[in-house]
Amino acid sequence: MLINAELLLQYQRCKRRTFLDIHGDKSQRDAPNELLRKLQQDKIAHQLSALAKVSYHQPDYSYGNWEAAEAATLELMQRGVEYIYKGVLLATYSEGYTLLSRPDLLVKRPGKSCFGDWMYVPASTELGKRPKQEYQVVAAFHAQVLAIIQDFAPETAWLILRTKDINYPVDLLKWTPRMQHILEELIQVLELPNPPEVFISRQKCNLCHWYSQCYAIAQSEKHLSLLPGVTPIRYTQLQDLAITTLESLANTSPSTLENLVGFDREVAPKLIVQAQSALERRPLILPYPLPIKDITFTAPIEIYFDIEAQPDLDLNYLLGVLVVDRLANTEQFYSFLADKPEDEELVWQQFLDLVWQYPEAPIYHFCVYEFDTVKRLARLYKTPSSLVRPVLSRFVDVYEQLTQSVALPVESYALKAIARWLGFEWREKEASGAKCIYWYDQWLETGDRTLLEIIQSYNEDDCRATLRVKNWLVNFFQDEYGLRLA
Repeated sequence: MLINAELLLQYQRCKRRTFLDIHGDKSQRDAPNELLRKLQQDKIAHQLSALAKVSYHQPDYSYGNWEAAEAATLELMQRGVEYIYKGVLLATYSEGYTLLSRPDLLVKRPGKSCFGDWMYVPASTELGKRPKQEYQVVAAFHAQVLAIIQDFAPETAWLILRTKDINYPVDLLKWTPRMQHILEELIQVLELPNPPEVFISRQKCNLCHWYSQCYAIAQSEKHLSLLPGVTPIRYTQLQDLAITTLESLANTSPSTLENLVGFDREVAPKLIVQAQSALERRPLILPYPLPIKDITFTAPIEIYFDIEAQPDLDLNYLLGVLVVDRLANTEQFYSFLADKPEDEELVWQQFLDLVWQYPEAPIYHFCVYEFDTVKRLARLYKTPSSLVRPVLSRFVDVYEQLTQSVALPVESYALKAIARWLGFEWREKEASGAKCIYWYDQWLETGDRTLLEIIQSYNEDDCRATLRVKNWLVNFFQDEYGLRLA
């Protein structure tokens, strides 16, 4: 069986995925989505950008013919060429397992190897801006196979990250033992009769081609990983106490959990109430909610604000604002859109001009991104503090208000999950923030304005969903406290 760097990378993210990639029914995989295709395109572009700075050789072989690929790679190494792109190296690891290494670059360096007075070190291109553990483990994997091939173990491998003009050195004395331990674990998992237990972690799972299959299993089992707040560390602690169902968690005393790893006196009671909410299928007020005056506040005019961004370009290209006039009973949406990246400053100024027309209106948003982005745009475009501080003082994070006050019977506290639980629907059924990133890229490439219109529609619905959630929260607490005062 071949073990490659991709398996090792994915194992660090999810043990179950690695098992399914080898033993699973490939017809059950999800189709690649737009964001995954974009990430693949971005990685190729990143590789080509790095390669533009060097003169390299590439072994000639047909994909999948790894023995021929290795022979072509070894021929280039024996010749001592400076750079080898997409070389292929094979090494027997243990009975039944062969390590397949395809480093993005092999870089010639002075040293003693079986080839002569030179040796090679591996370099990997990664889309991240930080040298994550998973990247360094993969780099150590390439280096170990390379050490076997050239009879010389390099002390350093390299990561070519997206931080401009900085290549990150990987300390192989540190990371090789860690990689070997993970590799042994991976092989043990591959030899299991059944895949490891399902655990849904949406941030990691959403782009996985086994997501739909795993999610269906988790739903059928009412798996605790579907409960907001149940992290892998907390789940392990719950398992040790035989707390593996909503019922058992809902009936647990907070004192049983609060001293465990991953818990404390705040997390434990909140997680128990979250389980009770899911079990009873109704919202419940959390212990120690925000002051009622902060939650039930309304104003004659309210502003709802949402941003669409393109992280690769460090660009906030759409600032959407919904103005709700409760006295006049009107709602007006404004879409400040940068048709091209250099228009960002223009839409920033348009946003400021609008919100200053309503100097007393609270500005509602969902999560901290909008608040942080306004601060960043103010710094970037040297906006006077006198124009920005009063605006920021009016920001109200609906997500923070909700998550610190109430538990909902939902699987996620993302805006979509909450608003849909309330009956709100987006006009673009398949739209998401991630897809908008892809669509804006496509707009820049094709000039198809339909893509911008879809993004604008999605952005407006985000603002209206935030309005729906905020209104529900106000009404819920007024009803709850009203009943108590009656």
